[in-house]
Formats: sequence, structure tokens, C-alpha cells
Amino acid sequence: MKNNKNLRTWLDKMALNHPLVIAGPCSAESEAQVLNIAHQLKKTDATVLRAGIWKPRTRPGNFEGVGEIGLKWLKKAKEETGLLTATEVANPNHVELALKYDVDVLWIGARTTVSPFIVQEIAEALKGTDKIVLVKNPVNPDLALWLGAVERLYTSDIKRLGVIHRGFSTYEKTNYRNNPEWQIPIDLQNQFPDLPLILDPSHIAGRRDIIFDLCQTALDLNFDGLMIETHHDPDNAWSDAKQQITPKVLEQLTIELKIRKEEGDAIEYKNKLENLRTQIDVIDHKLTEILGKRMQIADDIGVLKTKNNVAILQSKRWNEILGKMILQGEENNLSEEFILKIYKAIHQESINHQKK
Repeated sequence: MKNNKNLRTWLDKMALNHPLVIAGPCSAESEAQVLNIAHQLKKTDATVLRAGIWKPRTRPGNFEGVGEIGLKWLKKAKEETGLLTATEVANPNHVELALKYDVDVLWIGARTTVSPFIVQEIAEALKGTDKIVLVKNPVNPDLALWLGAVERLYTSDIKRLGVIHRGFSTYEKTNYRNNPEWQIPIDLQNQFPDLPLILDPSHIAGRRDIIFDLCQTALDLNFDGLMIETHHDPDNAWSDAKQQITPKVLEQLTIELKIRKEEGDAIEYKNKLENLRTQIDVIDHKLTEILGKRMQIADDIGVLKTKNNVAILQSKRWNEILGKMILQGEENNLSEEFILKIYKAIHQESINHQKK
């Protein structure tokens, strides 16, 4: 896939003094609701009004969107406020209707991205369009699958392409609805720096109180924009109530996050340094999580050894691990001295856990 510069050029032409902001309700519920939110968003940094017209749900029986009539509401909101409009499309029929009502931005959801067959059908329905098309990451942490969806669209002569990072599903309990797994969008960004990258903090967070911190991390990692679910009455929203914020909160959030364009070597140095430091913070966070999981297993081993009257220290096993880690360290340009220090500390902590 060649570098995608058309959407980047479009973003530059908009001459925003802040990241692109896409905002609006998780679901379009009524004409009055859509218009109310749109007019309130006009007072914020939002450029694009988003609303779910069709809502793919994990289980049937929940609200699954109002359908085509919601596109009429989006069109009216666009006419009254001048905001661009955006919605999710999950099949060629959705594409046809979205184009019929002149939706400006179409995005492919996480559940759709996992299916190359459906993505190909959507790509063919969009073939040659000048609309902006954004691809959310698949629900599972698979960079190749994410990029594969982008490539299918690119080969259908869709040039205004971008991606949305909305986190990844996990069976483990975490602080997030969907784990950010920041390293994956970092890798994507490093491979394709001209592919605009937008954060969906709402679906990562699952709750509104940590949205700001997620947005700040994304901006420190040079993301190009934010897609934030915004509702005039979040607590009574028909879907994803806990993760939506009000337009007033969005206004304050974007003021605090705003990054203005500045020139000069010193500024460029600081921006690059902050970006690299944020990448280190992401990796350090992952390291502590992994070490915590390792010690949980050590606890289980300690219980098992106690029940079977087995000594905690197993010298043969320890020496095997150490030798293996030294070899892996060499492959990753890590000195033997460093590996010894690290793993001796890990081993001692593991012994402490087993003694409990």
C-alpha cells in the first residue's frame, strides 16, 4: 500500500489550530436529539457530527438503530449547522444509503473489519468515491488484519483513507472496556506516517471519567484527531450511556487538550521527545502488567508446592530459565549483565510470593 496523502492534505487545508474532532451521539434517537446536539457542537471545536444509524449489537434484543430516517436527520443537521456528517457502514446497502444522503465521512466498524469478505463488498460499493473513509481496528489485536482492510479500500481507488483506534477486546478484566494496546497503532503509524490516525477514546474507556487521559496520550503520540461520543443527556442515551459526555464537557476538554501549531527546532525537538517518552510510558505500563501476571502465577505455584511439600527454590529450573533469557537478551541487544540483574530481581520477587 502506497502512502496515503490525500486525507492528510485535506486535513492541512482545513487549517485547524487543533486536532480534528468528530463528535456526536452513539446513536441517532430522534430528529430533535440530533439537531439539539449538532447546534451545541457548533460551539465547540467539533468539525464533524457523528451518529450511529445502524447499531451492530453483541446480542439481539437491544436497540439497533433507527435506520434510513436517521440519515435525513443528519442531512438536516448539516444544512443547519455546516458541520460535516459521519456514520458507520457495515454492508453495501448502508453505503448506498449513506451516499444517497451525502454523508461526508463513512467508517467501518471493528466487527466489520475482522471480515475480509464484507470489507471487500464495502470497498466495491465505495469504489472511486471522494468521501472520507475511516477504518476502525478489528476487535482482536491484529495489525495485519487492520491494514488489510485499508489496502482493500485503497485498491478500490478510495484515496481519502484514515484509521480509527478504538482498542481491543480481551477476556481479562482491565480498567478499560477495550484495551488500548498502544503499541499496535504506534507500529501502524511508523509504517504509514501519511495515514491519518484518529482515537476513539469512548470505546476504549467505556466510561467518561478517563476519556481525557486517553485523549492526551493519543495527542502525545501524534494522533491526528479524536472521535468522541457526545450526547446532550448522556445518562438517558439509548446506547453506551456511561461513555458519552455532554457538548459542554467536550468544549472544556478540547480547550485543555488543544495543541497549536508552532515552528522552530526547539518545538520540534520537544514534540519528538514527548512522543518518544510517551511510547516508553506505554511499554513500561505493559511491563508492570505482565510482571503482575507473572507473580500471580508464582502465587499459584507457591500454593501447589506447599500442598505437595516441595521446596520453593528449584535450582535446575532457575538455571535453565536464566540461560534461556541470556540468549534471548543477546538477540535483542541486551547485555548479559543487565539480564542477570533483571531476572535475579524477578526471581527474588517470585520466591517472596511463593513464600506467602
